[in-house]
Amino acid sequence: MTSTLTPLALDTSAWLHLIAYFLSLSLLSVGGAMATAPEMYRHTVEQQGWLSAQQFSDSIAIAQAAPGPNIMYVALLGWNIGLNAMAPYTGWSAWLAALAACLACMGGMLLPSSLLTWSSTRWMRRNHALRSVRAFRWGMMPLVVGMVLATGWILAARDTGAAHAWAPWLLTATATLFVWKTRLHLLWMLAAGALLGALGWI
Repeated sequence: MTSTLTPLALDTSAWLHLIAYFLSLSLLSVGGAMATAPEMYRHTVEQQGWLSAQQFSDSIAIAQAAPGPNIMYVALLGWNIGLNAMAPYTGWSAWLAALAACLACMGGMLLPSSLLTWSSTRWMRRNHALRSVRAFRWGMMPLVVGMVLATGWILAARDTGAAHAWAPWLLTATATLFVWKTRLHLLWMLAAGALLGALGWI
């Protein structure tokens, strides 16, 4: 699904909306930041139109290819939101808006989840023998797996305009099979995806 690009408004209420959204989304990141990508896509691309589907997918791809934690894609999303807000202006003003949006998204995403992780980890260590704690851990597993699978679905299902519409699905299925059945390093699969993208297949 695509949406018309509607840049973030440069006023206080819009910036508060951006920060509040990522603060609330942070509490859903039980499987890591990547598990929140489907909801992030729904809000920033389909509902608000702050980003294009291409920008969203490219931000994830670049962050995953670069060294560092998965959450780096949130910084790239924020950067693109800020640049879109300043379009068609360029220069220092656009860079400052991009940096501000980047910090707003990253700060909102990191603060609540970090505090929750710190406090809950201490509590779970003190009460690790409780049946409710063990049940909570087992109950969260399918939720995390489902959210990560939803992220893969979004990335594979988007309209890339590639010559072969089936290629992203085949690549996703192949990569899943390799991860499950082999010990092949993920960098080889990233390289294969990059090569196929350069050839225009995906």
